[in-house]
Amino acid sequence: MNRIRTIIDKEWAEVFKNRLVLFTVAFLPLVFTALPLGILATTGSLMDTSGDVADLPPSLLAACGAVKPTECFQIYLLNQMLVLFMLMPLIIPISIAAYSIAGEKTTRSLEPLLATPITTLELLTGKALAAVIPAVLATWGGFLLFVILAPFVGASAAATGAILSPIWLLAVFVAGPLMAVIAVNFAIIISSRTSDPRVAEQMSAVLVVPIIAIIFGQLAGVITLNVQFMLSAIAVLFVAALGLMYLGVRFFERETILTKWK
Repeated sequence: MNRIRTIIDKEWAEVFKNRLVLFTVAFLPLVFTALPLGILATTGSLMDTSGDVADLPPSLLAACGAVKPTECFQIYLLNQMLVLFMLMPLIIPISIAAYSIAGEKTTRSLEPLLATPITTLELLTGKALAAVIPAVLATWGGFLLFVILAPFVGASAAATGAILSPIWLLAVFVAGPLMAVIAVNFAIIISSRTSDPRVAEQMSAVLVVPIIAIIFGQLAGVITLNVQFMLSAIAVLFVAALGLMYLGVRFFERETILTKWK
């Protein structure tokens, strides 16, 4: 654990010198938190409480019950915004992990690190945690800020209850960290094969595609975010995270990786 902690401290000391990484970790959660808050603040002017609930998507009608149309509309919009809190732990660690290995090639700090007795598993675990921890904490911080401010910007009791529902909690506190682990290990695999951290970051951004698909799936009424969907997604994410962790160790050839980079 001491070796892993040393790697984490080293990563944070070096990576957070990059302004792009600092911007991603510090400001992206604020932007993604402000968007749903702004939508909540303007919901009342967009739909009168006497509106017709039948105008809402059929997938939401069953969940509305006796809830007022405006509250039902808020819940619908919030469900669309949930993906923002799923994007945060996916996007934030990619910037950190992309510079984790490829960036060290540029600064010539990887050679002495690989010469130490540290194992590949310890090295990659330390680098992965150095990227996952800030991403998860930033996501949780943004979600906590959202929960605190939502009632003050016009969120109804029903909307506030939806934010604290099992769907949201599973997405933020379980699916989010798993997505961060997946993003980090995928970025580490890519960055170990390239000497340019920008290329590694751009290639790793392909992981955002499934989340974009969920957004359009919700808008089209094909996908409904419920507990069953979230539990199934968590199971898939867990398997994917384990698989990428295994592949990361297998693909990281520390004896030859430096000679392959051009």
